[in-house]
Amino acid sequence: MLTREQILQSDDLPRETVQVPEWGGEVQVRTMTGTDRDAFEASLIGKEGRLENVRARLVSLTLCDETGSRLFSDGDITSLGGKSAKALDRVFAVSQRLNGIGADQVDAAKNA
Repeated sequence: MLTREQILQSDDLPRETVQVPEWGGEVQVRTMTGTDRDAFEASLIGKEGRLENVRARLVSLTLCDETGSRLFSDGDITSLGGKSAKALDRVFAVSQRLNGIGADQVDAAKNA
C-alpha cells in the first residue's frame, strides 16, 4: 500500500509540449490539480447561463513553466482570450485530452 508521503511526493501532473506557431514557439501543458479542476468547473457558467471564455480559462490553468507552475493567473484570462483562436484551440485540445475533459464534462458542469 502507498503511504501518505509517497502519494504527496508523487509527480502525478504529466506535461506535454505543444508547438504554437502563432505564438512563435512551444509551450508546456500540464494536467490540472484537483483544486484547479474544481475552479475550472465552478467558473464555466457566466452571466445568463452561457459558457464564457472556456478556452482561455482551461488554457490559463494548464500552461506551465518547466517546473510545472502556472504561467497565467486568473486575472490573465480575459487577455489570454484575446489571443488567436487557432492557437488557443490547439492548446485547449491538448489540455482537454490530458485532463479528461470533453464536451460531456463541460455540459455536466454547466448543468450542475
